[in-house]
Amino acid sequence: MTTTAGDAHKTALAIDALRRGWPIAIAGADGTLALLPIETADPLRLAAFDPAGVAPVLLSAGRAATLKLANQREAAEPDAPVLIERAPWIDFATATALSDPQFDLDTPFKGPFRAMPVAALEAASAALTLARIGRVLPAYFAISGEQAALVLTPADIVAHEDAARLAIATRAHLPVADAEDAEIVAFRTPEMPGEHIALLIGQPDDRAPLVRLHSECLTGDVLGSLKCDCGPQLDGAIRAIRDSGWGILLYLRQEGRGIGLINKLRAYALQDQGFDTVDANTRLGFAVDSRNFAVAARMLELLGQTRVRLLTNNPQKVAQLEAAGIAVSERVPHILPANPHNERYLATKRDRTGHQF
Repeated sequence: MTTTAGDAHKTALAIDALRRGWPIAIAGADGTLALLPIETADPLRLAAFDPAGVAPVLLSAGRAATLKLANQREAAEPDAPVLIERAPWIDFATATALSDPQFDLDTPFKGPFRAMPVAALEAASAALTLARIGRVLPAYFAISGEQAALVLTPADIVAHEDAARLAIATRAHLPVADAEDAEIVAFRTPEMPGEHIALLIGQPDDRAPLVRLHSECLTGDVLGSLKCDCGPQLDGAIRAIRDSGWGILLYLRQEGRGIGLINKLRAYALQDQGFDTVDANTRLGFAVDSRNFAVAARMLELLGQTRVRLLTNNPQKVAQLEAAGIAVSERVPHILPANPHNERYLATKRDRTGHQF
Protein backbone atom coordinates (compact mmCIF):
# COMPACT_ATOMS: atom_id res chain seq x y z
CA MET A 1 0.00 0.00 0.00
CA THR A 2 1.27 3.48 -0.80
CA THR A 3 0.87 6.55 1.36
CA THR A 4 -1.50 9.11 -0.16
CA ALA A 5 -0.23 12.65 -0.69
CA GLY A 6 -1.55 15.02 1.93
CA ASP A 7 -1.01 16.16 5.50
CA ALA A 8 -2.66 13.62 7.80
CA HIS A 9 -1.45 15.57 10.83
CA LYS A 10 -3.42 18.62 9.71
CA THR A 11 -6.55 16.47 9.52
CA ALA A 12 -6.00 15.29 13.10
CA LEU A 13 -5.90 18.95 14.16
CA ALA A 14 -9.09 19.63 12.19
CA ILE A 15 -10.88 16.73 13.89
CA ASP A 16 -9.88 18.12 17.27
CA ALA A 17 -11.24 21.52 16.21
CA LEU A 18 -14.55 20.00 15.09
CA ARG A 19 -14.99 18.15 18.37
CA ARG A 20 -14.35 21.41 20.25
CA GLY A 21 -16.79 23.38 18.11
CA TRP A 22 -14.15 25.51 16.39
CA PRO A 23 -14.34 26.60 12.74
CA ILE A 24 -12.10 25.13 10.05
CA ALA A 25 -11.76 25.65 6.31
CA ILE A 26 -11.36 23.19 3.44
CA ALA A 27 -9.78 24.32 0.17
CA GLY A 28 -10.92 22.24 -2.80
CA ALA A 29 -10.16 22.55 -6.49
CA ASP A 30 -13.44 24.39 -7.10
CA GLY A 31 -13.45 26.69 -4.07
CA THR A 32 -12.89 27.04 -0.33
CA LEU A 33 -15.46 26.69 2.45
CA ALA A 34 -15.19 27.91 6.02
CA LEU A 35 -17.16 25.53 8.23
CA LEU A 36 -18.60 25.64 11.74
CA PRO A 37 -19.76 22.24 13.09
CA ILE A 38 -23.34 22.52 14.29
CA GLU A 39 -23.25 19.67 16.81
CA THR A 40 -20.41 21.07 18.92
CA ALA A 41 -20.72 24.83 18.39
CA ASP A 42 -23.15 27.21 20.11
CA PRO A 43 -25.05 30.45 19.32
CA LEU A 44 -22.16 32.68 20.45
CA ARG A 45 -19.68 30.92 18.20
CA LEU A 46 -22.14 31.11 15.33
CA ALA A 47 -22.50 34.87 15.83
CA ALA A 48 -18.72 35.28 15.73
CA PHE A 49 -18.39 33.01 12.68
CA ASP A 50 -21.29 34.52 10.74
CA PRO A 51 -22.23 37.94 12.13
CA ALA A 52 -24.42 38.69 9.09
CA GLY A 53 -26.50 35.55 9.69
CA VAL A 54 -26.34 34.39 6.08
CA ALA A 55 -24.29 31.17 6.24
CA PRO A 56 -26.29 28.30 4.72
CA VAL A 57 -26.49 24.88 6.36
CA LEU A 58 -24.46 22.07 4.80
CA LEU A 59 -25.98 18.60 5.18
CA SER A 60 -25.64 15.15 3.62
CA ALA A 61 -27.96 13.94 0.89
CA GLY A 62 -29.40 11.32 3.23
CA ARG A 63 -30.41 13.95 5.75
CA ALA A 64 -31.76 16.19 2.97
CA ALA A 65 -33.99 13.35 1.81
CA THR A 66 -35.36 13.03 5.34
CA LEU A 67 -36.21 16.75 5.19
CA LYS A 68 -38.14 16.13 1.91
CA LEU A 69 -35.67 18.09 -0.22
CA ALA A 70 -34.81 15.33 -2.68
CA ASN A 71 -37.43 16.61 -5.14
CA GLN A 72 -35.45 19.85 -5.53
CA ARG A 73 -32.89 19.88 -8.32
CA GLU A 74 -30.04 21.03 -6.07
CA ALA A 75 -30.70 18.17 -3.64
CA ALA A 76 -31.60 15.38 -6.05
CA GLU A 77 -28.13 13.76 -6.39
CA PRO A 78 -28.15 10.83 -3.91
CA ASP A 79 -24.54 11.12 -2.69
CA ALA A 80 -23.96 14.85 -3.09
CA PRO A 81 -23.74 17.36 -0.22
CA VAL A 82 -26.68 19.73 0.10
CA LEU A 83 -26.73 23.42 1.06
CA ILE A 84 -29.89 24.79 2.68
CA GLU A 85 -30.47 28.49 2.20
CA ARG A 86 -30.28 30.45 5.45
CA ALA A 87 -33.79 31.78 5.92
CA PRO A 88 -34.17 34.44 8.65
CA TRP A 89 -35.85 31.98 11.00
CA ILE A 90 -33.04 29.38 10.77
CA ASP A 91 -31.30 30.17 14.05
CA PHE A 92 -28.90 27.89 15.90
CA ALA A 93 -31.70 25.87 17.52
CA THR A 94 -33.39 25.29 14.17
CA ALA A 95 -30.10 24.27 12.57
CA THR A 96 -29.55 21.79 15.40
CA ALA A 97 -32.97 20.31 14.73
CA LEU A 98 -32.12 20.07 11.03
CA SER A 99 -28.92 18.23 11.89
CA ASP A 100 -30.04 15.71 14.50
CA PRO A 101 -32.90 13.39 13.48
CA GLN A 102 -33.48 11.94 16.94
CA PHE A 103 -35.52 15.08 17.66
CA ASP A 104 -37.57 14.98 14.45
CA LEU A 105 -40.70 13.78 16.22
CA ASP A 106 -40.34 16.45 18.93
CA THR A 107 -39.53 19.50 16.80
CA PRO A 108 -42.08 20.89 14.33
CA PHE A 109 -40.16 22.23 11.33
CA LYS A 110 -41.04 25.71 10.15
CA GLY A 111 -40.04 25.30 6.52
CA PRO A 112 -40.16 25.31 3.65
CA PHE A 113 -36.46 24.72 3.10
CA ARG A 114 -34.74 25.55 -0.16
CA ALA A 115 -31.63 23.82 -1.46
CA MET A 116 -28.94 25.95 -3.08
CA PRO A 117 -26.26 25.14 -5.68
CA VAL A 118 -23.04 23.86 -4.12
CA ALA A 119 -20.25 25.78 -5.84
CA ALA A 120 -17.35 24.33 -3.81
CA LEU A 121 -18.46 20.73 -4.30
CA GLU A 122 -15.11 19.09 -3.54
CA ALA A 123 -14.71 20.99 -0.27
CA ALA A 124 -18.31 20.28 0.75
CA SER A 125 -17.94 16.54 0.09
CA ALA A 126 -14.67 16.47 2.02
CA ALA A 127 -16.38 18.22 4.94
CA LEU A 128 -18.92 15.40 5.23
CA THR A 129 -16.10 12.83 5.14
CA LEU A 130 -14.24 14.73 7.85
CA ALA A 131 -17.34 14.71 10.08
CA ARG A 132 -17.58 10.93 9.74
CA ILE A 133 -13.91 10.48 10.63
CA GLY A 134 -14.33 12.83 13.58
CA ARG A 135 -17.50 11.03 14.73
CA VAL A 136 -19.61 14.21 14.72
CA LEU A 137 -22.87 14.81 12.89
CA PRO A 138 -22.25 15.74 9.24
CA ALA A 139 -23.76 19.22 9.46
CA TYR A 140 -22.15 22.65 9.29
CA PHE A 141 -22.74 26.33 8.79
CA ALA A 142 -20.74 27.06 5.65
CA ILE A 143 -19.33 30.27 4.14
CA SER A 144 -17.24 30.68 1.00
CA GLY A 145 -13.70 31.69 1.88
CA GLU A 146 -11.08 31.00 4.54
CA GLN A 147 -12.62 32.48 7.70
CA ALA A 148 -10.73 30.01 9.88
CA ALA A 149 -7.22 29.65 11.25
CA LEU A 150 -6.89 26.06 10.07
CA VAL A 151 -7.18 25.35 6.34
CA LEU A 152 -6.83 21.83 4.95
CA THR A 153 -7.43 20.11 1.63
CA PRO A 154 -9.42 17.01 0.60
CA ALA A 155 -6.06 15.26 0.04
CA ASP A 156 -5.21 15.83 3.71
CA ILE A 157 -8.38 14.01 4.72
CA VAL A 158 -7.70 11.07 2.42
CA ALA A 159 -4.17 10.79 3.81
CA HIS A 160 -5.56 10.61 7.33
CA GLU A 161 -7.42 7.41 6.47
CA ASP A 162 -4.46 5.80 4.74
CA ALA A 163 -3.86 2.45 6.43
CA ALA A 164 -0.21 2.41 5.34
CA ARG A 165 0.79 4.43 8.40
CA LEU A 166 -0.49 1.74 10.75
CA ALA A 167 2.29 0.01 12.69
CA ILE A 168 2.71 -2.55 15.46
CA ALA A 169 3.14 -0.81 18.83
CA THR A 170 3.64 -3.81 21.13
CA ARG A 171 2.72 -7.45 21.71
CA ALA A 172 2.43 -9.81 24.66
CA HIS A 173 1.10 -13.21 25.75
CA LEU A 174 -2.56 -12.94 26.82
CA PRO A 175 -4.47 -16.02 27.96
CA VAL A 176 -8.21 -15.46 27.49
CA ALA A 177 -11.19 -17.49 28.65
CA ASP A 178 -11.53 -19.64 25.53
CA ALA A 179 -7.94 -19.49 24.29
CA GLU A 180 -5.21 -19.69 26.91
CA ASP A 181 -2.41 -19.75 24.32
CA ALA A 182 -3.30 -16.37 22.78
CA GLU A 183 -0.97 -13.49 21.98
CA ILE A 184 -2.21 -9.89 21.76
CA VAL A 185 -0.72 -7.40 19.29
CA ALA A 186 -1.55 -3.68 19.40
CA PHE A 187 -1.46 -1.39 16.36
CA ARG A 188 -1.75 2.38 16.02
CA THR A 189 -1.14 5.28 13.67
CA PRO A 190 0.39 8.68 14.50
CA GLU A 191 -2.93 10.40 13.84
CA MET A 192 -5.77 8.40 15.34
CA PRO A 193 -6.22 7.97 19.11
CA GLY A 194 -7.75 4.48 19.01
CA GLU A 195 -5.57 1.36 18.90
CA HIS A 196 -6.55 -1.69 16.84
CA ILE A 197 -5.88 -5.12 18.33
CA ALA A 198 -5.05 -8.56 16.97
CA LEU A 199 -5.45 -11.71 19.04
CA LEU A 200 -3.34 -14.56 17.66
CA ILE A 201 -4.69 -17.94 18.73
CA GLY A 202 -2.91 -21.28 18.32
CA GLN A 203 0.31 -22.03 16.48
CA PRO A 204 0.87 -20.98 12.85
CA ASP A 205 1.21 -23.82 10.35
CA ASP A 206 1.16 -24.10 6.58
CA ARG A 207 -2.60 -23.45 6.40
CA ALA A 208 -4.22 -20.05 5.88
CA PRO A 209 -5.34 -18.77 9.29
CA LEU A 210 -8.99 -18.53 10.18
CA VAL A 211 -9.52 -14.77 10.57
CA ARG A 212 -12.36 -12.79 12.07
CA LEU A 213 -12.73 -9.02 11.56
CA HIS A 214 -14.64 -7.82 14.61
CA SER A 215 -15.65 -4.17 14.84
CA GLU A 216 -15.70 -2.67 18.31
CA CYS A 217 -19.11 -2.68 20.00
CA LEU A 218 -19.07 -1.36 23.55
CA THR A 219 -22.75 -2.09 24.12
CA GLY A 220 -22.55 -5.67 22.84
CA ASP A 221 -19.01 -6.71 23.73
CA VAL A 222 -18.88 -5.19 27.22
CA LEU A 223 -22.44 -4.54 28.39
CA GLY A 224 -24.07 -7.62 26.88
CA SER A 225 -26.58 -5.72 24.73
CA LEU A 226 -29.25 -7.90 23.16
CA LYS A 227 -29.97 -5.38 20.36
CA CYS A 228 -27.15 -6.82 18.23
CA ASP A 229 -25.20 -10.07 17.89
CA CYS A 230 -21.74 -8.57 18.48
CA GLY A 231 -21.00 -10.03 21.90
CA PRO A 232 -21.91 -13.61 20.95
CA GLN A 233 -20.05 -13.18 17.65
CA LEU A 234 -16.90 -12.13 19.48
CA ASP A 235 -17.01 -15.05 21.90
CA GLY A 236 -17.98 -17.48 19.15
CA ALA A 237 -15.15 -16.30 16.91
CA ILE A 238 -12.52 -16.93 19.59
CA ARG A 239 -13.87 -20.44 20.09
CA ALA A 240 -14.05 -21.12 16.33
CA ILE A 241 -10.46 -19.95 15.82
CA ARG A 242 -9.29 -22.06 18.75
CA ASP A 243 -11.08 -25.13 17.39
CA SER A 244 -9.57 -24.58 13.94
CA GLY A 245 -6.09 -24.83 15.47
CA TRP A 246 -4.75 -21.49 14.29
CA GLY A 247 -6.10 -18.07 13.47
CA ILE A 248 -6.39 -14.38 14.21
CA LEU A 249 -9.11 -12.17 15.65
CA LEU A 250 -8.76 -8.53 14.54
CA TYR A 251 -10.55 -6.12 16.89
CA LEU A 252 -11.12 -2.93 14.89
CA ARG A 253 -11.88 0.38 16.57
CA GLN A 254 -14.75 1.19 14.21
CA GLU A 255 -17.71 1.40 16.58
CA GLY A 256 -21.18 1.58 15.07
CA ARG A 257 -20.08 0.57 11.57
CA GLY A 258 -17.61 3.41 11.63
CA ILE A 259 -19.78 6.27 12.93
CA GLY A 260 -18.68 6.12 16.58
CA LEU A 261 -20.39 5.32 19.86
CA ILE A 262 -22.45 8.50 20.27
CA ASN A 263 -23.82 8.38 16.75
CA LYS A 264 -24.55 4.68 17.18
CA LEU A 265 -26.62 5.51 20.26
CA ARG A 266 -28.39 8.20 18.24
CA ALA A 267 -29.19 5.47 15.73
CA TYR A 268 -30.54 3.36 18.60
CA ALA A 269 -32.85 6.23 19.54
CA LEU A 270 -34.13 6.26 15.95
CA GLN A 271 -34.63 2.51 16.10
CA ASP A 272 -36.81 3.10 19.16
CA GLN A 273 -38.94 5.28 16.86
CA GLY A 274 -39.35 2.39 14.39
CA PHE A 275 -36.47 2.82 11.91
CA ASP A 276 -34.18 -0.10 11.07
CA THR A 277 -30.39 0.15 11.26
CA VAL A 278 -29.99 1.17 7.61
CA ASP A 279 -32.55 3.97 7.71
CA ALA A 280 -31.29 5.18 11.10
CA ASN A 281 -27.76 5.65 9.75
CA THR A 282 -28.90 7.46 6.62
CA ARG A 283 -31.25 9.73 8.58
CA LEU A 284 -28.25 10.71 10.69
CA GLY A 285 -26.47 11.66 7.46
CA PHE A 286 -24.00 8.76 7.39
CA ALA A 287 -23.44 5.91 4.98
CA VAL A 288 -25.04 2.55 5.73
CA ASP A 289 -21.55 1.22 6.54
CA SER A 290 -18.59 3.58 6.99
CA ARG A 291 -15.98 1.03 8.03
CA ASN A 292 -12.59 0.84 6.33
CA PHE A 293 -11.35 -2.75 6.15
CA ALA A 294 -8.10 -1.69 4.49
CA VAL A 295 -6.98 -1.24 8.09
CA ALA A 296 -7.54 -4.96 8.65
CA ALA A 297 -5.56 -5.78 5.52
CA ARG A 298 -2.64 -3.71 6.76
CA MET A 299 -2.75 -5.48 10.13
CA LEU A 300 -2.62 -8.86 8.42
CA GLU A 301 0.30 -7.73 6.26
CA LEU A 302 2.20 -6.62 9.35
CA LEU A 303 1.54 -10.05 10.87
CA GLY A 304 2.93 -11.72 7.74
CA GLN A 305 -0.41 -13.09 6.52
CA THR A 306 -1.53 -12.47 2.93
CA ARG A 307 -3.89 -15.45 2.53
CA VAL A 308 -6.75 -16.13 4.96
CA ARG A 309 -9.93 -18.04 5.57
CA LEU A 310 -12.44 -15.37 6.60
CA LEU A 311 -15.04 -16.02 9.29
CA THR A 312 -17.87 -13.74 8.17
CA ASN A 313 -21.37 -13.44 6.76
CA ASN A 314 -20.53 -10.10 5.12
CA PRO A 315 -19.35 -10.29 1.48
CA GLN A 316 -18.10 -6.69 1.72
CA LYS A 317 -15.39 -7.78 4.13
CA VAL A 318 -14.19 -10.31 1.57
CA ALA A 319 -14.28 -7.75 -1.24
CA GLN A 320 -12.43 -5.05 0.71
CA LEU A 321 -9.72 -7.42 1.94
CA GLU A 322 -9.11 -8.74 -1.56
CA ALA A 323 -9.06 -5.20 -2.99
CA ALA A 324 -6.35 -4.40 -0.43
CA GLY A 325 -4.20 -7.37 -1.48
CA ILE A 326 -5.27 -10.10 0.96
CA ALA A 327 -6.35 -13.36 -0.72
CA VAL A 328 -9.47 -14.90 0.84
CA SER A 329 -9.31 -18.61 0.10
CA GLU A 330 -12.61 -19.37 1.84
CA ARG A 331 -15.52 -17.53 3.42
CA VAL A 332 -16.57 -19.40 6.56
CA PRO A 333 -20.13 -18.55 7.76
CA HIS A 334 -20.44 -17.23 11.31
CA ILE A 335 -24.03 -17.98 12.32
CA LEU A 336 -25.40 -17.62 15.84
CA PRO A 337 -28.97 -17.87 17.16
CA ALA A 338 -31.14 -14.75 17.28
CA ASN A 339 -33.00 -13.42 20.30
CA PRO A 340 -36.29 -11.48 20.46
CA HIS A 341 -34.40 -8.16 20.67
CA ASN A 342 -32.16 -8.58 17.63
CA GLU A 343 -34.34 -10.54 15.19
CA ARG A 344 -35.16 -7.41 13.18
CA TYR A 345 -31.53 -6.29 13.23
CA LEU A 346 -30.37 -9.63 11.78
CA ALA A 347 -33.15 -9.58 9.18
CA THR A 348 -32.05 -6.10 8.11
CA LYS A 349 -28.46 -7.29 7.69
CA ARG A 350 -29.71 -10.15 5.53
CA ASP A 351 -32.26 -8.23 3.46
CA ARG A 352 -30.68 -4.78 3.12
CA THR A 353 -26.90 -5.10 3.49
CA GLY A 354 -26.28 -8.41 1.74
CA HIS A 355 -25.19 -10.56 4.65
CA GLN A 356 -25.31 -14.27 3.84
CA PHE A 357 -26.47 -16.50 6.66
